[in-house]
Amino acid sequence: MSKVKTLFVCQSCGYQASKYLGKCPECDKWNSFVEESASDESGSAKHHDQVIRNLKKIDSSTYVDLSESAQRLEEIQFQADHRTPTGILEFDRVLGGGLVKGSLVLVGGEPGIGKSTLMLQMAAHLKGDVLYVSGEESVYQIKSRAERLAASKVNMKILAETNLEKILQTILREKPQVVVVDSVQTLYREEIQSAPGSVSQVRECAALLMHLTKSQHISVFLVGHVTKDGTLAGPKVLEHMVDTVLQFEGDQHHLFRILRATKNRFGSTNEIGIFEMQDKGLIEITNPSELFLSERDVHHSGSVVVPVLEGSRVLLVEVQALASTTSYGMPQRTTSGFDLRRLQLLIAVLEKRARLPLGSSDIFLNIAGGLHVEEPAIDLGVALAISSSYQEKPMDPHTVVLGELGLGGEVRAVSHAERRVREAVKLGFNRVILPKGNLKDLPSMTGVTLVGIRRIDEAMF
Repeated sequence: MSKVKTLFVCQSCGYQASKYLGKCPECDKWNSFVEESASDESGSAKHHDQVIRNLKKIDSSTYVDLSESAQRLEEIQFQADHRTPTGILEFDRVLGGGLVKGSLVLVGGEPGIGKSTLMLQMAAHLKGDVLYVSGEESVYQIKSRAERLAASKVNMKILAETNLEKILQTILREKPQVVVVDSVQTLYREEIQSAPGSVSQVRECAALLMHLTKSQHISVFLVGHVTKDGTLAGPKVLEHMVDTVLQFEGDQHHLFRILRATKNRFGSTNEIGIFEMQDKGLIEITNPSELFLSERDVHHSGSVVVPVLEGSRVLLVEVQALASTTSYGMPQRTTSGFDLRRLQLLIAVLEKRARLPLGSSDIFLNIAGGLHVEEPAIDLGVALAISSSYQEKPMDPHTVVLGELGLGGEVRAVSHAERRVREAVKLGFNRVILPKGNLKDLPSMTGVTLVGIRRIDEAMF
C-alpha cells in the first residue's frame, strides 16, 4: 500500500518543498505555495506503465516498452513521410509540416480566443480516427459548435469526461490515431488528494498522457489555460514535458488570430499561422499583408507601411501615430502592439537628433490589425509616422519604410532586406526608404525606387 505524504508545491513553477515557504526559491514568486498530498508511487515511469497495463491487458506484441535497449544511430530506421497533414495549411506551417505520430502538443491561449474552435476544425480535417475529450463542455455543446462550423466527421468520437482513468480506458479501447484533450486543467486522478487544476493533478495527468503517447504512438493535443500574465497555467514542467508548445494569440476585439510555436522538437519556432475569426469559425489567411492594409486611409498623416518579418513570412503592416498637444503637465505615451519603452527611446532620438520638439505632445502609437511587432526593423517606420503626424504631412502612399534606429540617429541595416522589398513590390509599392547599408546587397529591381539613408534627419519631411 502506497504511503501518502504532504508536500508544499509552488503554483507558478511546480517547485516542491517539505515545508511552507513565503517566497519560491525557483521563480521568486511570493505566497505561491499550496499544500498537496501525493503518493510515493505516483510520478514514476514504472507507476505510469503499470497504470496503463492495469487499465487494459495489452498483448506484449502490441505494447511498446519504453525501456528497450539502446540502438546505434546509424541503425535507426527513419521514415521520411512521418508527418500527417492536419488539413489546415496555416496549422501545418506552425507544426513544421504536419503532425508527427506519437507527439504531445500543448495549445494555450486566452479564454475565448478560439482554442476549442481551432481544435474542433483541425479534428474534422484530419484523416483517421479522432477522439475529442472535453472536460468543460457537454457532448451536445460540442455537437452544436460542430454544426455551426460545418466540422462534420464520420470517424470522430466525443467523450465528455474528466476522470483520467476513464479517459485512458477509452483511448486504449477505441485506439484513435489522434486525441484532443480540452483541457488538461480539468483532468484529475482519484489517487491524488487535490482539486483538478492543481500543480500535482496537472503534472501527474500530463505525465500519464505523455507515457501513453510514446508507448502507443498516439498523437495527443492538450488544451491549456493561461494566467492573467499570459503564461501557461500549471507547473513549468508541463512545457518541458510536451514536444510542442503552441500559443494562440490575438484580441477578442480584433478579427485576426496568430498561432505561433514557442517550443517545437520537430520543427522551427519561427513560423506563424494567421487566421481570421468569422461566424463559421477560423478562416486561414493566405495573403495577410493585403488584408492588413485593406482599410488603410492614405490621405491622413501619421500612417506608414513597414515590412516586418514573422518567421519566414514577410508581412506589410501599417504603423499609425498620433501626436497632439498635451492637456496635462506630463505628456502621455501610449502604444498598442509595440513596446512602450522602445517608443520612449525613439521619441528621445527624434528630439535629440532630428530636432523634433515632442516634449509637449501626447504620442499614441498603434500597429493596425491587432499585431504585436518587436523586431527593430520597424524603428524607422515608427519615427516617420510620429514625424508625419506631428507636422501634419501625409506619407507618400506608395512608399514603404524599413530600418533600425540607433541612439546616435544612425539608420542601421536590417536582415532579409531583399525579401522585404520584393513583398512590397508585389503589393504595388514603388518606393522604399531603407538603410544605405542594405543597398549594396540588393540586386537591381525594376519598377521600384530604392532610397538609402544613413541618418534619421535625411528621412524627415
